[in-house]
Amino acid sequence: MEYFAGKKGWVEVIVGPMFAGKTEELIRRVKRMDYAKKNYLVFKPAIDTRYSKNEIVSHNKKALKAISISHGSDIKRHLKKDTQAVVIDELQFFDDSLLKYVKELADQGYRVICAGLDTDFRGEPFGVVGPILAISEQVTKLTAICCCCGAEATKTQRIIEGQPAYYDDPTILVGEKENYEARCRCCHTVLFRNEG
Repeated sequence: MEYFAGKKGWVEVIVGPMFAGKTEELIRRVKRMDYAKKNYLVFKPAIDTRYSKNEIVSHNKKALKAISISHGSDIKRHLKKDTQAVVIDELQFFDDSLLKYVKELADQGYRVICAGLDTDFRGEPFGVVGPILAISEQVTKLTAICCCCGAEATKTQRIIEGQPAYYDDPTILVGEKENYEARCRCCHTVLFRNEG
């Protein structure tokens, strides 16, 4: 899709498990906007400080300047008259209210490009990502390589002290290789605590 000034905007979403290259694909699309001389703003959640507070950074260390925000409503105060596109990384770390702002931006004519995990460590839809997928015009689902069997990985496995996480563990745990692995459906597992 190409952005045409004055036309209605749209929403693009890049999803997949950890280590699938979502941020790298997001950066690639931003670089294409640079070549096309489009004006854009890049946002990241304030909670994600793994590599940088003011950049989005892929696992292979490609980086792009970004504005750190805590809430979707923060996007509006950073918009400029000439902004044509809004880029949001790590979508899963935002609350459900982000859906409202993504819809508003697209309705106002902005190209909105988002990236994030589509499922949490349990293999279930991750927060606001599912609803944003439902309202998007374009979805790109990337896969990683399963660290156990080498198959296409679509799940993110959380590892705590050398074992899979428990189902009732908190959904949000910011981390990377020390806490997460890419897994296929067959190799992905979640533990359940014995009750009683």
